Amino acid sequence: MAFRPCIDLREGRVVQIVGGTLSDDGAGTVTNFTASQSAAEFAGQYRRDGLIGGHVIMLGPGNEEAGRSALAAYPNGLQIGGGINPSNAAAYIDAGASHVIVTSYMFPEGELSYDRVRALSTLVGPARLVIDLSCRLVRDGNYYVATNRWQTVTPVKLDRELFDSLAPYCDEFLIHAADVEGKCEGIDEELVGRLGQWATRPMTYAGGARRIEDVDLVDRLSGGRVDLTIGSALDIFGGSGVRYVDAAALGRR
Repeated sequence: MAFRPCIDLREGRVVQIVGGTLSDDGAGTVTNFTASQSAAEFAGQYRRDGLIGGHVIMLGPGNEEAGRSALAAYPNGLQIGGGINPSNAAAYIDAGASHVIVTSYMFPEGELSYDRVRALSTLVGPARLVIDLSCRLVRDGNYYVATNRWQTVTPVKLDRELFDSLAPYCDEFLIHAADVEGKCEGIDEELVGRLGQWATRPMTYAGGARRIEDVDLVDRLSGGRVDLTIGSALDIFGGSGVRYVDAAALGRR
């Protein structure tokens, strides 16, 4: 497994937020960091460092231009998600995305639509599609898919059956642990362990990483089946827990 980089965009700027606080109107959203550098500058850095499989997430409207600039700076080196649907997916591939990442489009009215999954998979091809099953922990001790920028918890439970049923339509899975995203208080070890048991495709976990040792922790808990994204803890995003140069070295191993 390896470190995977990220570029989170809000209103066209690179940010790091506390995922569970994100809202449509911005009220209550906790922002850990807002970069002075552009999305394209971060993408160029990832390209120079040979990091692959990173993701650009457009959190709400006003991010399309910044997202496209990142793809142009690192053609076929980044995945992009946030509002992806059949009307724009192919255009993002043409703009340089290695993959498009889909979440909310698959869940009209909160229910998983396999017709929509198949339609998008057919449009761009399974090798170009990443299915985002970002989630929140519910009182029954299980994790459920969260859509609409992690605000809406659906009745769709993460389990082996879900991953097995979706695997034929995609190349990878992406899972943000929304309850710990951006807090730098440690990864959700229980979730990572479960993901390792369910992984039949490449899988990336994001949420709570706070130190470089978390890369090896995720590796151990998942049996080497899950990659890790580190965001707010990185020094390039204003964090103090992880030096980017150390993480980048692990991304190339």
